[in-house]
Amino acid sequence: MESRFLLLSDVAAELNVSDSQVYHMVRSGELPAIKIGGRGQWRVERVQLEAYIERKYTETAEWVAGNPLIERESE
Repeated sequence: MESRFLLLSDVAAELNVSDSQVYHMVRSGELPAIKIGGRGQWRVERVQLEAYIERKYTETAEWVAGNPLIERESE
C-alpha cells in the first residue's frame, strides 16, 4: 500500500528536481503541504502531488498554444 503522505525528498525524486526546489514550491504555496510534528516537518499528500502535476500539464499546454515554435527559414 502506498503511503498517503510523502517527504519533500520523495516529491523531489518523483519530479526529478532538488529538495530545495520542492521546499520553495511548498513555502510559496505552489504545492499544497502540511507541517506535522514538534519539529514541523513538511509532508505532501500524494493526491495533492498528482493534482499539481495535472495543473502543470494544463499550464504547459496553454503556454505552448500561446507560444508556437517558429522555425527559421533556410538562408
